Amino acid sequence: MMPNLGRILEGKVGLVVGIANDQSIAAGCAYAFQAAGASLAVTYLNEKARPYVEPVAKSVDAAIFEPLDVETDEQLEALFSTIEARWRRLDFLLHSIAYCPKADLQGRVTDCSREGFAQAMDISVHSLIRLTRRAEPLMSAGGSILTMSYYGAEKVVDHYNIMGPVKSALEATVRYLAAELGPKGIRVNALSPGPLRTRAASGISHFDEIINEAQARAPEHRLVTIEEVGAIAACLASDASQSMTGNTAHVDAGYHIMA
Repeated sequence: MMPNLGRILEGKVGLVVGIANDQSIAAGCAYAFQAAGASLAVTYLNEKARPYVEPVAKSVDAAIFEPLDVETDEQLEALFSTIEARWRRLDFLLHSIAYCPKADLQGRVTDCSREGFAQAMDISVHSLIRLTRRAEPLMSAGGSILTMSYYGAEKVVDHYNIMGPVKSALEATVRYLAAELGPKGIRVNALSPGPLRTRAASGISHFDEIINEAQARAPEHRLVTIEEVGAIAACLASDASQSMTGNTAHVDAGYHIMA
């Protein structure tokens, strides 16, 4: 159930990157943004992914729906040209992308290939930099940039493997972007949801064990929902969070506080 956010994003326009299907974290954020009054641009990876993303785009009445493979600079340029032509500005951006080749994701960090590490860092981390660089000129009046991390960036989580160092790099990138863009009124924050049964998470080996441990150890003894993550994302995208930047906000029913 979507928390009542009022209309805290009324009149704002935002870009949502990383929806895989209607159960993904990015979809929960898109639902919350739209419920809070925002107009949205939504992307999909390719034609194979489009049928899974399009229902979400339609449900949030997306004003822009375009393909985006973050490894393709031409698609990045085309997307931001469309946004500029339509809105002349961008108030917030959600980056919810992570990828690592399966063999490297499910193996030891010690055994991670050079190619797998480079691709994981490029898609999961540098893509945030590329999106931010293109969003910056459209945020002349300030704005909010959000990305998705995980507790494995801070502590060793069994079976999270190479994505732990990758997410650590993502959180460090958030801090440096926040420092650089703060004078322009552009805030950069990460959200760190607890484990959720999403398509992206299904590639992690023994993921059921991670889910069960989080539910058992979290102070609230439950898992969070994509709607709850979306509600926090909407707050961070709104003017209510103008004094918050460079943070990692845990949305995990308190799991991260437990030793």
